[in-house]
Amino acid sequence: GQLEKATRKMAAPEALQWQRSVLRISDKKSIDFYKQHFNMTHIDELHFDVWGFSIYFLATLPTDETYTLIPNTEDSHTYMWNFKGVLLGLIHNHKPTTIHPGNEGEDKHPNNPDGFGHIAFLTDDVYKACEKLEADGVAFRKRPDEGRMKGLAFALDPDGYWVEIIRRNEGTGFPTFNLAQTMLRIKDPKKTIPFYTELFGLTLVGEKHFPDAKFSLYFLANLNEEEKASLPADPKSQEASDYMKSMFYPVLELTHNHGTEDREEFSHHNGGAEPRKGFANLGFVCDDIYKACEKLEAAGVTFTKKAGEGKLKDLAFVKDPDGYSIEILTRHMKFDL
Repeated sequence: GQLEKATRKMAAPEALQWQRSVLRISDKKSIDFYKQHFNMTHIDELHFDVWGFSIYFLATLPTDETYTLIPNTEDSHTYMWNFKGVLLGLIHNHKPTTIHPGNEGEDKHPNNPDGFGHIAFLTDDVYKACEKLEADGVAFRKRPDEGRMKGLAFALDPDGYWVEIIRRNEGTGFPTFNLAQTMLRIKDPKKTIPFYTELFGLTLVGEKHFPDAKFSLYFLANLNEEEKASLPADPKSQEASDYMKSMFYPVLELTHNHGTEDREEFSHHNGGAEPRKGFANLGFVCDDIYKACEKLEAAGVTFTKKAGEGKLKDLAFVKDPDGYSIEILTRHMKFDL
């Protein structure tokens, strides 16, 4: 059944799985935007009237899976908590909200440019897909035939978030689009890569270096042991790049602009403070949040909310080396407010 398709077994109770990337939205029309234009499925929603916000969860589902559950039911909650891939979470404040979609640089914010970059989708034919999106009224930051980097595009969602559209390998049998990336800019890969691989269970699947343009890209993902065994040995290789273009579930893309690691005064804006609120957080789930947080605390991770504190006991928030917010949740969490 539907729920069996969502079952996921973790290696240990404290093992963490990247399960969501969360953006703030100003209007619920964003839900329809991603459903209509990027074939995402609205699988679940949670409402926190006491705090004045709701969160909606969207997923790319395999072509052979038809979602039959009703969002905001016990079954949809179970499906959501056990989802094998990464969800797009959309937080909607019940009061009018101004969204800052990111991508403003140091020309506007010296020493504190926006950190969040974009989400991305893979598709078989970028030109054909963008032609249809534009015909359907989707706005574009960059069309695939524009600029130096031909063959990739950036659409704009209703709040102005950048949505990258990139080509995947042929013959995957995937839907027209599959959610492929969340991109964050980082200051120092020597700190951030181990943070996510050693403490949060992600695997480095690829990296690309552009010395002339002075930036590097690192790609991390949730992989099980079988998937790790099939991973190309050299993350810098063309084979690793091809591997990513055939992945159904997303990677976390970390962009490093060379030299920022040596600038003491430099930091990225994490999207969480006024007047530049947009990107909200990454979310990881586990089976035992207390064991997971014990391990993170022993490693010196900075907590902004510890498990056991406040009304929501089985939830914690930490900061990564760049100050991005990471939510840690117990799988099957109940919200009794």
